[in-house]
Amino acid sequence: QVQLVESGGGLVQAGGSLSLSCAASGRIFSIHVMAWYRQAPGKARELVATISSGGSTNYSDYVKRRFTITRDNTKKTVYLQMNSLKPEDTAVYYCNKINPVWPWGQGTQVTVSS
Repeated sequence: QVQLVESGGGLVQAGGSLSLSCAASGRIFSIHVMAWYRQAPGKARELVATISSGGSTNYSDYVKRRFTITRDNTKKTVYLQMNSLKPEDTAVYYCNKINPVWPWGQGTQVTVSS
């Protein structure tokens, strides 16, 4: 059973930066397309960014050119560098593979103050 542990969240002012990490347990990691998702209060979870096993990336329009997703398959870790943060980026951030997903981790809270 794969376990996901997200970290790196916190409170930051608008315009600031944060770097998130997600460590995965289990043997199978490198072959999967990994993703970062987020869920704001009262809203559905949404896909933020994806990265293929070979490093190809895609981003939602809301974060394009501000966020960067990377991965280190040897460490079974996915990263999300978030720059130029906005109050609307406030959410709990989760990593997972794309559908079908593994069990969700606890996520990491990102709060951006105006």
